[in-house]
Amino acid sequence: MRIPLSALLISTLVLAGCGSSRWNPVNWFGGGRSEPVAVEGTNPLIPRKSGSIFRRGETPYTGQLVDKVTGLKVERVPGGAVVRVTGVARLQGQYDVKLISPTKKKPEKGVLTFELRAELPAGRQAQGTEWTRTLTVATFLTDNELFGVGTIRVVGATNAMTSRR
Repeated sequence: MRIPLSALLISTLVLAGCGSSRWNPVNWFGGGRSEPVAVEGTNPLIPRKSGSIFRRGETPYTGQLVDKVTGLKVERVPGGAVVRVTGVARLQGQYDVKLISPTKKKPEKGVLTFELRAELPAGRQAQGTEWTRTLTVATFLTDNELFGVGTIRVVGATNAMTSRR
């Protein structure tokens, strides 16, 4: 037991003594060197738009104002707030409901305004009951977007609802 232990101790001391020499296996591949890298002007994580013949152009949103806003609830969540809006459409079948901010989410005199909009289906639609025409949409606002906002206002075609802090 003494001989293997002393051989191990001696080989460890010898190997430690040649720390910067080529005999040390750690130095066999050399150290890392810093090299300059050409910096791209664009972010490589954002895909480039290609001129593909299969790519469709972006169509503008053609949503119409929803007839009546019936509910507005602002719920605080970590990092901001969730604005949930319920409205009643004039006809059945409206889809792609969005809260559009005409001021691009910038408050005017402490009021952040949204318009409740929805796409109308092609063709004639039945009116139906109010329950079948009810639409709900929500959006998340960050704390930065809520900075300076005292009132959130949602506008429909015939009315508007507000929520104050």
